[in-house]
Amino acid sequence: MNRHRRLLLKAILAGVAINPLFNRLAFAGEFAETIYRKIPGSNETLPLVGLGTYRVFDVGSNAGELQGPSEVLSVLSKVQNAMVDTSPMYGNAERVLGDVVAELGVRNHVFLATKVWTHGREAGIEQMNRSFQLLRTDRIDLMQIHNLVDWQTHIRTLREWKEQGRIRYIGITHYHDGAHRELARIMRSEAPDFIQINYSPAEPEAENTLLPLASERGIAVIVNRPFARGSLFRAVRGNKLPKWAGELDIHSWAQFFLKWIVSHPSVSVAIPATSRKQHMRDNLGAALGRLPDEAQRQRMFAYLSDIL
Repeated sequence: MNRHRRLLLKAILAGVAINPLFNRLAFAGEFAETIYRKIPGSNETLPLVGLGTYRVFDVGSNAGELQGPSEVLSVLSKVQNAMVDTSPMYGNAERVLGDVVAELGVRNHVFLATKVWTHGREAGIEQMNRSFQLLRTDRIDLMQIHNLVDWQTHIRTLREWKEQGRIRYIGITHYHDGAHRELARIMRSEAPDFIQINYSPAEPEAENTLLPLASERGIAVIVNRPFARGSLFRAVRGNKLPKWAGELDIHSWAQFFLKWIVSHPSVSVAIPATSRKQHMRDNLGAALGRLPDEAQRQRMFAYLSDIL
């Protein structure tokens, strides 16, 4: 046992106040065994759980409104290279994210992902340049074409910017299974680095085509709407976790849903949105401990199917 851990244990046993340094050491240790997955075609890895900013980061600039985003980013930044996903579509989210990341000094701890969401080359360039300013960075890790808006135009710009080093990865996104056929066509013809799609026990359609195709084409998969806009929580309200959930190190319904998602071998990361630090910590718990194998995933899905 190292010196810091001995002192921490001594303080706990003595019932005295613990120095903030020791709190940080203990907190970082909580996520020391986080599971990462490799980005196809690279040597880089991402933790299985990241953060979405839709709605929850669309707040004002006073201290009270920034408290939630700041606390959530403080938790998330304990996990190296965790993805934070945003968009110009999300109101103030890019500005808030950029301000909080700068204030906390955690730019090198997070994987920044945003999007272009407009029509026309020049409008797209203007919007993306604005994202750089709002996010307070000279390089964005992942730039995505939001909901396939004018994707044929923007993908050419993104390829140029990737070659120049302004962005590191290119992605395309959609939030609805009605777009899956078009996404599959683009995956076959353009082979982006990432796709971002809806996938959950309530919306499992991506398993039919997109997830196998992503594996075949070497494309990383980001999962949005992992809780199906909260419908999964509403469905299980009043129901206890099955006793066997503990065998998979699942301690909450959020972890149950997330572990089912991220245990699919084609999924790179899930990005549930939250502005509550306790929810962020709970979500990150889904990237710890044991992951279900295929038989266990089927058992989980069957259990939920009886409730949904």
